[in-house]
Amino acid sequence: MALARLSGCNLSERSCVALSTVLSSQSSLRDLDLSNNTLQDSKMKHLFAALQSPLFTLETLRLSGCFLSQSSCEALSSVLSSQSSSLRGLDLSNNTLHDSGVKPLSAALQSPCSTLETLTLGVCFLSEMSCEALSFALSSKFSVLRVLDLSNNNLQDSGVKLLSAGLQSPHCTLKTLRTSDCNLTGRSCEALSTAVCSQSSTLTELDLSNNDLDDSGLKLMSAALESPHCTLETLSLSGCLVTEEGCINLASALSSNPSHLRELDLSYNHPGDSGIELLSAGLRDPGWRLETL
Repeated sequence: MALARLSGCNLSERSCVALSTVLSSQSSLRDLDLSNNTLQDSKMKHLFAALQSPLFTLETLRLSGCFLSQSSCEALSSVLSSQSSSLRGLDLSNNTLHDSGVKPLSAALQSPCSTLETLTLGVCFLSEMSCEALSFALSSKFSVLRVLDLSNNNLQDSGVKLLSAGLQSPHCTLKTLRTSDCNLTGRSCEALSTAVCSQSSTLTELDLSNNDLDDSGLKLMSAALESPHCTLETLSLSGCLVTEEGCINLASALSSNPSHLRELDLSYNHPGDSGIELLSAGLRDPGWRLETL
């Protein structure tokens, strides 16, 4: 069996013991979804022990909304750092991890044994301290992380500034960064625009939706899109207080440079008729690569 979905099944400790037996045996299970179960740290200890088995082959583990804390993160860091680890995707969203939980996870990402490519930490009560730890992880020559989701956390501009330093590392392999609804302002765009313009940038998808970036932030991001080093293909700016002025800057950037951008989300903004006309005209321009607006 390649996939097991057990989300919202009111699992007991006995169920976790049974699952741990499966995971520590020669199983074909690759994807396990245990989201929305009241597992807590106590029930998960059986599963975490099984995940360190030399026969362990699980590649994706979904634990969203399982009432986990720092203790589970410490156990998972041991799993990720073990030589037998094959985990490529880990979803810990909607858990009360706090910065203290992200710290051991970030350390594990720097292990030469870590194979984790996707880490989801939305709604985990994180602050700029988590960004500092994750920035170190992104800068590690051993990190293979491709997708990082930090949506709905109180990162603020200071946190994104720290993350942006990691994005500029020549060792950084991140392709997708999601920071939707993270209490950001236009100041975040200054650090992010520098990061996506760096020669070592590998970022192709950036989600900044539901942040108060306004036109001042859009002006900075538009300038970044003009850089020949910018590799962004998808940019999400939904609900970012963008007006006609921001759209003018975006249209200018997409017209003046053979931008890589293929998808642009400006929903829930105030572009005005002229802003829409400019962007719509651009879609008909053969010089633009934009496919979805």
